[in-house]
Amino acid sequence: MLLFLLSACGGAVSQAVPQQTVTVNKSFQAQLSPIATVPTYRCGAWSSNNAPGTYSTIAIYAKLTSDVAGVSGATAQAVVHFKYSDAVLDSQPISNSGGYVSFSLPLQGRQPARVPATVDVTFKVNGASVQCTEAFFTPL
Repeated sequence: MLLFLLSACGGAVSQAVPQQTVTVNKSFQAQLSPIATVPTYRCGAWSSNNAPGTYSTIAIYAKLTSDVAGVSGATAQAVVHFKYSDAVLDSQPISNSGGYVSFSLPLQGRQPARVPATVDVTFKVNGASVQCTEAFFTPL
C-alpha cells in the first residue's frame, strides 16, 4: 500500500525529444564581411562647463578632423536648443591649424535649472556640411 501511495505522488516522466543537428557549410568561412566606410571628416563638440549657473557664460568647443589631423580654415555654426526656444550663435569662427573653434554662450537664464540643453555645431568644409556630435550642459 505504501509503495502505491509513493508512486501516485510522483511526477509524470517525459521523453526527451532529440534536437536537429546544425551544420555550417565550409563556404561560409570564405565569405567576407563588408568593411565600414570611414567618413572623410569627423567632429565633436563639448561645453567648458557641464553644470553652469543659469546666468553663466560658458564656451562651446568643437574640433574638425580628417583622418586624425585637425582641419584648418573651415567655418563653424552653432545652434543652442534651450527648453523653450533655439538660438543661433552669432559668431561663425574659422577652425585653426588644430581644427578647433570656440563659441561664447551667455545663458541669460534661458534654460531652467536641472534641465539639459544641447548645442549642434556644423562645419562647412570643401562645399560639404559636417555635423558634430552634440555638446550638452545642464544648468544648476
